Amino acid sequence: MIKEAADVCGACCTRLEKVSVSFGHTKVLHEINLHIHCGQLAVIIGPNGAGKTTLFRAMLGEIPYSGKIHNDQSVAKNGQVFKTGYVPQHLDFDPTSPVSVLDLFSASLTRFPVWAGNRKRIVKLAEESLIKVNAENCITERLGTLSGGQLQRVMLALALTPVPDILLLDEPVSGIDPAGVDLFYRMVSELRHKYHLAVLLVSHDCAIAARHADRMIFLNKSVLADGLPHDVLKSDIVTRTFGSIALPEIAPHDHSHQFCCITGKEV
Repeated sequence: MIKEAADVCGACCTRLEKVSVSFGHTKVLHEINLHIHCGQLAVIIGPNGAGKTTLFRAMLGEIPYSGKIHNDQSVAKNGQVFKTGYVPQHLDFDPTSPVSVLDLFSASLTRFPVWAGNRKRIVKLAEESLIKVNAENCITERLGTLSGGQLQRVMLALALTPVPDILLLDEPVSGIDPAGVDLFYRMVSELRHKYHLAVLLVSHDCAIAARHADRMIFLNKSVLADGLPHDVLKSDIVTRTFGSIALPEIAPHDHSHQFCCITGKEV
């Protein structure tokens, strides 16, 4: 069953069809079926070892999988592979190194050596991308001097360059102070509407995520619950796993952009 808001075109949908991942004889993911629509913020929750990061690695093409992952816009874009943006949970780097935010953009977006200087095109592109996440003041800062929240904004800006069809966020608020967590969620929520993004976000902060998500997916090797955040968090399978969760009050209109893709069950 799909409940679709009138203002979402529905033309852009990332589809996972019977996606399975095995490492040797161990099956990590089993027949994942998901449709993530443009303009939708879907949050994945699940216990440790549930396969959340493995799912992202499959979607990024980093590991082999069976099944099919595709995007409806691929045909409309002359057969090009659809673009995926990604923000990892952690960025491994030497905090004492002199690498700046601009250097990070240059190294990621061009093969031109960073030590030879940054081209004007890259400088302009970095500035425009950082403005999207209100982090333009960080462009000359060294990575090691940034706070956790600033670094995640920089990584988000890089993931939006160019603007992808779907944005994958792997526990993006890890290490961010409580005030920054809500701010980050609100920013991502605004970005998905402004750029018509499909956003798939892994989170352990179920209650906070529920305030901003259109949809919540409980993953444990396979999709065990999928629907409105409150419905999923109150389901038996989730309460048996996490216990009772204090849910925030959400006005009915807060889910006006809601898509609810249910696998096998009607909400």
